[in-house]
Amino acid sequence: MALLEADVNYKVVKNFTSTLSERAVGAEVLKSLTPGQQVIKIVHEELVNLMGESQSKIVSPDNPPKTLMLVGLQGSGKTTTAAKLALHLKKMGHRPLLAAADIYRPAAIDQLHVLGKDADVPVFSQGQEKPDKIVAAAHKTAKQEGNDYLIVDTAGRLHINEELMSELELLKKKFDPGEILLVVDSMTGQDAVNVAKSFNEQLGLTGVILTKLDGDTRGGAALSVRAVADCPIKYVGTGEKLDSFEPFFPERMASRILGMGDMLSLIEKAQGVVDEEKTRELEKKMRSQSLTLEDFLEQLQQVKQMGPLENLVEMIPGLNKAAGKGLGNLSLDEKQLARVEAIINSMTREERQKPEIINSSRRKRIASGSGTTVQDVNRILKQFEQMKKLMKQMGSMEKGKGKKKKGFFPF
Repeated sequence: MALLEADVNYKVVKNFTSTLSERAVGAEVLKSLTPGQQVIKIVHEELVNLMGESQSKIVSPDNPPKTLMLVGLQGSGKTTTAAKLALHLKKMGHRPLLAAADIYRPAAIDQLHVLGKDADVPVFSQGQEKPDKIVAAAHKTAKQEGNDYLIVDTAGRLHINEELMSELELLKKKFDPGEILLVVDSMTGQDAVNVAKSFNEQLGLTGVILTKLDGDTRGGAALSVRAVADCPIKYVGTGEKLDSFEPFFPERMASRILGMGDMLSLIEKAQGVVDEEKTRELEKKMRSQSLTLEDFLEQLQQVKQMGPLENLVEMIPGLNKAAGKGLGNLSLDEKQLARVEAIINSMTREERQKPEIINSSRRKRIASGSGTTVQDVNRILKQFEQMKKLMKQMGSMEKGKGKKKKGFFPF
């Protein structure tokens, strides 16, 4: 449902879920992960594999100038994307030249000149001259001026037709571009599949640039295009400004399609620090009311290993907004957690295992050893007792409902 809501092509979804079932059914649940989390992890990994396991970089400008030809339908944002790509390459230390080869759309040449000026990148144009002659002259100029990339803004049409393809095929044959990049509007969703397929069959695309990813779309077009056209996505446009342009990272897009925020990062952190066997032992202690302050300290230290609490909260979709409003009575004060740890560390092993033996003189010693007050020690012991009561109540409720709860951090 998440994929279909993200406007991924139905056939792509069907094939994907079949592959997913084969891998997930019977898979061993890893330590620290619940079966549900394990499925999420598998889904995410398969999405990343489907869109390309790693970032696909643009061809290097050996024997410059290297020609980059941008193609696509009218309205996909080719001209703006050409300027964005030029600015991106310039920031990387390259010297790109833009070529205005769209002689059909009104004001396309003027638009490229304005964008080129804003990006501080030179633009080559020859008015209404034939596109192949414009590119030939631009290539010559780029070589003379020492430009290492020649970015060609080609003409588009409202739909794919023979005239458009013939013109693009001629440019490909004459100039052998290092990259033929399809610019596609991510808002078009499943229609993007047919566009990518047609362009790829006739031109042999080397990459795709997705535009308008700043809208409501979750990027389903990314999955559809990559799966059907079998062509890597190299860049994405994330806004109207010229610097709203970045390389495509499959892992980030997979999280976006699933609407997961950074939950996977959180799962990975938990997987790295939480011991499943110890968690099961802890669960048994909770149910038998034999939980000790030593267990509490161990859990607290595992949570600390996952990083600052503020960062952990930001990884959970929706919770980061709530954190900004204070999360009710929940405090994210790292100093408070440090005080708790210091107080428990100042106790003897017997005191941690049997908090009931901690009398007034022991409390004074613990407060002195931890650099806190007796009131702080009293507060921790009171909260610990309240937590044990809560565990008892939860255990009774679950027993009545015949349910079992797992994965609880007692703090």
